[in-house]
Amino acid sequence: YYTDSLLCSSALLHSRLPQMDPTVTLVLLLSVVVTVTCTTGPLVDVVVDRYDIPKVCPREVQTEDFVRYHFNGTFHADGKKFDSSHDRGKAFISQVGLGRLITGMDRGLQGMCVNERRRVTVPPHLAYGSVGTGGVIPPDAVLVFDVLLLDIWSTEDKVQIRTLVKPPSCKRKAAASDYVRYHYNGTLLSGAAFDSSYSRNTTYDTYLGQGYLIKGMDEGLLGMCVGERRLIIVPPFLAYGENGSGTKIPPQATLVFEVLMIDVFNPKDDLIVEVKKVPKGCTRRTVIGDYIRYHYNGTFQDGTAFDSSYERNSTYNTYIGMGYVIQGMDKALQGLCIGEKRRIIVPPHMAYGEDGVGDLIPSSAVLVFDIHVIDFHNPKDLVQIKVTHKPQECNMTSEADDLIQYRYNCSMMDGTLLYSSDHYDSPSITTLGENKVIPGLEKGLLGMCVGERREAVVPPHWGHGENGAGEVPGSAVLFFELELVDLQKGVPEGFMFVWLGDGPDELFPAMDLNSNKEVPLEEFSAFIMLQVKEGKGRLRPGLDADSTIKDMFNKQDRNRDGKIIEDEVKPKVDEESETRRDEL
Repeated sequence: YYTDSLLCSSALLHSRLPQMDPTVTLVLLLSVVVTVTCTTGPLVDVVVDRYDIPKVCPREVQTEDFVRYHFNGTFHADGKKFDSSHDRGKAFISQVGLGRLITGMDRGLQGMCVNERRRVTVPPHLAYGSVGTGGVIPPDAVLVFDVLLLDIWSTEDKVQIRTLVKPPSCKRKAAASDYVRYHYNGTLLSGAAFDSSYSRNTTYDTYLGQGYLIKGMDEGLLGMCVGERRLIIVPPFLAYGENGSGTKIPPQATLVFEVLMIDVFNPKDDLIVEVKKVPKGCTRRTVIGDYIRYHYNGTFQDGTAFDSSYERNSTYNTYIGMGYVIQGMDKALQGLCIGEKRRIIVPPHMAYGEDGVGDLIPSSAVLVFDIHVIDFHNPKDLVQIKVTHKPQECNMTSEADDLIQYRYNCSMMDGTLLYSSDHYDSPSITTLGENKVIPGLEKGLLGMCVGERREAVVPPHWGHGENGAGEVPGSAVLFFELELVDLQKGVPEGFMFVWLGDGPDELFPAMDLNSNKEVPLEEFSAFIMLQVKEGKGRLRPGLDADSTIKDMFNKQDRNRDGKIIEDEVKPKVDEESETRRDEL
């Protein structure tokens, strides 16, 4: 059992010299050559050739460590193979330095790194000696082992945790009995992958500290924050131990998990509400039965968005406390003010639970909603009117049939201006009671004095309802600022003229100003205008007076001869004995 001196020198150097500057290496080489005698002759110790060393070596094999490695065993004399773990398809597992291996391997594995490759030459007296073994190893055989180290661990090992990324803030850390959702990549200590949640495009979901995980993961996940990344190294006896798991995790394998925490919650969790903004002067808050319109951004705890009303440019509208939304939101929408902003964190048992929602919301997901209340109302609400200015003199107020001029601003409850009379050249004009404006606005305009200013809050059932109109969204509460500019008293619907009191006892003689027994259009017009001037009668406002009087004359001139006579002023009874009203 011999080796050449070059092999001896090279192996010794490989086993003892780290990578360093060539000049230093040369000095050390000379030193070693001086102190080490390697001549052709019998080997006295193990020769180690470290021909492939990983760049990073966090741990080296020491006495009493357990190792798992692959090897090819050959005879030094002829290179013939006598054994191979590769051929058996199963790595070799043993403990170093306690005599469980041949002495040469006990020495040859010392200081080895995971993924390192070594060639260990063992003389007979450190192998199977002059006896050999089992007819496989002959007496006095020099053995060569080509070794690839796959794993190192010790009975003293603990779970190793290395934080890779820590979120800026962490309001909650994972604790025993919590339910967690996380992504992971799982590898052996050698780097060989055995599993990944990313490849399945779904998180791994489980309870902590309840025995659903290997012991090392139960320990390694404790204290993690949502958004935190960790490297968790689990020794075999805290993983799958001697049995391994399936075909990808061999027996006695150290496992390395790179973990990203997605979600943490506890089945006992309640809703978490963070108030971000409360407007000043909040006089009313939402209650069960109210109908609310709000904007929201919906995200998971790691910040990943799943939905947004802003993207649809449309509020989410619903009744409160009636089961139309998830339980957590139904609860969170109570006690809100118009304009308020809140962050709502909803645990899964108050959201979509274990089922999730298709590809949108995964199973057991904690949901985070940032909401902004636009408005709310109750189906029983009336129009709210507040007088902001009342003139000192108010002798006449608006009522049905009156023709009015008014200024207005129409906004949503969040202050968004929709319409304004200031956008036009003159104030708006309408006749009250003719359904020319929405009922809520008409309600706000009734009973006003000229110069009076009001604010009116109009719920949608007094406004444009569920469908909205123009720029008014469906189910929107409207806020009006009103000022009455002019008021002309009106006449009932269907009339063009009314008496303001009792008319003349004898109507025709009063009309016949020149007493010639006939009243042409000019004379009829003079009579009507005289009544208006003296405050005895009123024409329908908003129409041309001459046209209105001519229309009245034509209806009174029943025989169409261009003049009214006394018989045409009297009521006429038709064949059905129904009294036909004359115009005056």
